[in-house]
Amino acid sequence: MITLIDRPVTLFGGTALVPEAEKLEARELNARLAEKGIHYEGALPVGSGEGTMARRIVAAHDSARGDGLMHLKFDALTSHDITYVAALQTAVACGLEKFPVPYVLTNCHNSLCAVGGTINEDDHMFGLTAARKFGGIFVPRHLAVIHQYMREAVAKSGGMILGTDSHTRYGALGTLAVGEGGPEMVKQLLGRTYDFAWPGVIAVYLTGAPRPGVGPHDVALAICGAVFKNGFVKNRTMEFVGPGVSSLSAEFRLGVDVMTTETACWSSIWRTDGKIAEFFRVHGRPRDYAPLEPDAAARYDGALVVDLSAVEPMIAVPFHPSNAYTIADFKANAGDILRQAERDARELMDNPELDVDLTGKLRGGTFHVEQGVICGCAGGNFENLVAAAQILDGGSTGCGSFGLSVYPSSMPVGEALMNGGWMQKLINAGAVNYPAFCGPCFGAGETPCNQGFSVRHTTRNFPNREGSKPNAGQWSAVALMDARSIAATAANGGALTSAFEFADRLAGHESYVFDGEIYAKRVYNGFGRPRPETALRYGPNIKPWPEIAPLPENQLLLVASVIDDPVTTTDELIPSGETSSLRSNPLKLAEFTLQRKDPNYVPAAKRAKALEEARAAAVKDGGEMPAELKKLLDLAGIAAERVGLGSLVCAVKPGDGSAREQAASSQKMLGGQANVAREYATKRYRSNLVNWGMAPWIVGDADRARFKTGAWLFIPGAKAFVSGDGTEIEAELLDGGTRLPVTLSLPGVTRGERDMLLAGCLMNAYRNEKNN
Repeated sequence: MITLIDRPVTLFGGTALVPEAEKLEARELNARLAEKGIHYEGALPVGSGEGTMARRIVAAHDSARGDGLMHLKFDALTSHDITYVAALQTAVACGLEKFPVPYVLTNCHNSLCAVGGTINEDDHMFGLTAARKFGGIFVPRHLAVIHQYMREAVAKSGGMILGTDSHTRYGALGTLAVGEGGPEMVKQLLGRTYDFAWPGVIAVYLTGAPRPGVGPHDVALAICGAVFKNGFVKNRTMEFVGPGVSSLSAEFRLGVDVMTTETACWSSIWRTDGKIAEFFRVHGRPRDYAPLEPDAAARYDGALVVDLSAVEPMIAVPFHPSNAYTIADFKANAGDILRQAERDARELMDNPELDVDLTGKLRGGTFHVEQGVICGCAGGNFENLVAAAQILDGGSTGCGSFGLSVYPSSMPVGEALMNGGWMQKLINAGAVNYPAFCGPCFGAGETPCNQGFSVRHTTRNFPNREGSKPNAGQWSAVALMDARSIAATAANGGALTSAFEFADRLAGHESYVFDGEIYAKRVYNGFGRPRPETALRYGPNIKPWPEIAPLPENQLLLVASVIDDPVTTTDELIPSGETSSLRSNPLKLAEFTLQRKDPNYVPAAKRAKALEEARAAAVKDGGEMPAELKKLLDLAGIAAERVGLGSLVCAVKPGDGSAREQAASSQKMLGGQANVAREYATKRYRSNLVNWGMAPWIVGDADRARFKTGAWLFIPGAKAFVSGDGTEIEAELLDGGTRLPVTLSLPGVTRGERDMLLAGCLMNAYRNEKNN
């Protein structure tokens, strides 16, 4: 089904994939190409990504400076209502005057959460006034989920889009899109650049065509299962090529593409064709289409060969999209797989007493679930819901414990489903229809009952993405499946079922009809027409960022939490779900940092912050220092005026998942100054750390094992080190009376990143530039 080629390959004529082609003798190469009817006489590409679509698009957006980095400016920007307030607050503090490119503010995440009174709608009003003041685009709540609107109204072939949501992926339309934290958005809003070393590019070579019953989520989960754990595409671009691309509809490609985020890749791009041209025509934007193909010879850093005809209906069991099995294999080995999931649950939830019983859902050899959800940018598209309606037509989800919910990804999609009678078929079968909303995807809606199990066509099944609270003794789980198999499961009243069993019901349907008037009458589009006289409307929960100190000469950092899980998600660093209603109040949100993973983190970090405040007060006023602080300074052998105190988190591989900057900024609000890790799961989390003035230290396994909660990391000469150009510094762990040496490194740190760390955060760095 999937083959990995972990060495450079060259693609000739878009159809012939030749590993290490540059090492072949010309005669052997020509013979191999002749077998596929290809004649190539040009020079062979040798550089990473030479001749690829990704390299071509990046080059068109790069203001090269000769320093080995890309310096990119994007064509459009987008944020949703969990992320845009924080980004705009930072940009305003840095002197924002107007939006330089189209900036779309959507409201699809907290729009149905009645948590915290008026604060959700207060944020929406802030966003609307910001769009008016600075010349932006505002999409009101329930009108569309963020990525569907961008597909329908903004993405262009050959363009680049930056979004403050990790699933910013429009590669199937020919747009190279990137999800990052809010500070990277601020850089673009202020006319700065996105600075990043060329990530390399992996060919995803598709052959064959999917069988009836196989949907985009099946292909996506199979790919995630093949590449996430081994890091094959981590921080690289995935370029989808090969003859199999043409066998997929535009929406099928979009459904696979949005899930590339779960592979930990940097971005994605697909070759385009007539089906993509038709997508743009249907949406009233034919001029935004352009044909994209790799050059006659294109060199990739590796390849992923996917035989679409061999893909089967899939299920990704808790707690990651890469925990993928064919449904057939799952049913054949359900007991073993579920027992492992139970062990993972107890370990990940850090609650060994948690009552976890998944194997109890096996009755008579059949696995039963309580809930099905088809939702959001991955699942709620027209073709997915039509397929679900075809499977359920004339059937029933039953009146037992199982329930099915469907969320069209936009109002135009919902209207087309109603006009075609498809939504009526779903409702008649027992499904419940909701407006466009991302909640079930990030833990703010559709929480199952305690011990409940939900199958979802959404993007993630991380711990607590379904909204439960294990620390309170409640727990439920999510598995990912394609809409077709979810509908098949619904047709059997919640008994897990492969869509292959209903494949004969999947037939053709009329083409999608897009009604652009829905957006024309509700979306505020002020791009190019800023109204600077507009006052930003602040609600009582919208608070500015507090003052942040620059990097001190030396550092003493409390090890406030040590996490030994192989991967730590951003959801574990700062919970998604209802806590996101506090996203515009940084100090209140910070109270939930690591709440589900390490409840002792917040009080520990506050203790270090209190000691720093006591130190600063004593230095300023000459007052008495607490005994604990005196003892610590004596152990470090450092004077109070020459050091700054803070805290750190030590993990193995933190930052998988969301682009939300709050995963880093919430640590900073509590006095966090660094993370220490073997590696970082994503570029975007590392960037969030740097932009918030938190050093992303790397340590070897032996040194990392020395970090214990409650110890202090002493970094002598921290400021001098960051000011210079070194990549390694010797530090010490102070634990009681012991001093343990450790080596810290900052590989790949750029001059610009050093400036952020020195200033204490991006906001400080830009203010310093302005004042100087």
